[in-house]
Amino acid sequence: MKLLIFGLGYTAGFYAAEASHVFEQVTATKRAPEVLAEGRFRLLPFDGASDKIDPRVLDALGEADAVLVSAGPDTAGDPVLRRLAEQIAAAPKLKTIVYLSTIGVYGDHGGAWIDETSELRPSNDRTRWRVAVERDWLALGERAQKQVYVLRLSGIYGPGRSVIEKLRDGTAKRLIKPGQVFNRIHVADIAQAINACFAGSAPSGVYNVTDDEPAPPQDVVTYAAELLGVTPPPEQPFEATQLTPMARSFYGENKRTSNKKMREVLGITPKFPTYREGIGGLA
Repeated sequence: MKLLIFGLGYTAGFYAAEASHVFEQVTATKRAPEVLAEGRFRLLPFDGASDKIDPRVLDALGEADAVLVSAGPDTAGDPVLRRLAEQIAAAPKLKTIVYLSTIGVYGDHGGAWIDETSELRPSNDRTRWRVAVERDWLALGERAQKQVYVLRLSGIYGPGRSVIEKLRDGTAKRLIKPGQVFNRIHVADIAQAINACFAGSAPSGVYNVTDDEPAPPQDVVTYAAELLGVTPPPEQPFEATQLTPMARSFYGENKRTSNKKMREVLGITPKFPTYREGIGGLA
């Protein structure tokens, strides 16, 4: 089996490095890759804003059994669909498409538990674009008779990208906003979910990919500091702290995201069911 990945960010890069255990050939795209090979996979250029498409990308699509889409949307929609929707629909071997989205599409639910049937309340342009693109990918799947899985990811962490690094470089904060919780997922468990989709035994559709325990952000910082044997940063009231608009927007959304469908339908048992196991493996 052959895999084509659009958008080699943190999560897709982690998956690509592992995918050789599942796929005989892995090809990934970046807007302007510095090299044409990285580890066990091939890199090719792809820019959804350009009128030119590298013919090697079209060749890889024609040979692909599976596609992973990690490229984010913009004001014009999904860059992959914008340039390649017809070719994807007609790809002769392509059976399965996994689109990586975000639980941000749910917006704020006042700390209540939500699942895949909950109302979507996107609160900014980024998440409104995501809602539209999710629908476009699912519609392509129905039209072209391909299995399309939309994975709504919670806050991603893993090697090189966690509170551990922030504590070590002095950028960690312990912001206190009463009642606030965040949802998290270790990148290795995202990889599990992607593999389950490519296995094709679960029905296509939307799945939340998140761990078992939404938790207050300050608790995670305190726990990580204890593991490292360092003093946690001082508590700061959220309202009195200067933050970027994006960081502040995260605190404007409060929800507890259920992973019941991921567990029961995709058949995923998280390797890191809470932040404790996940951070413990990174410290």
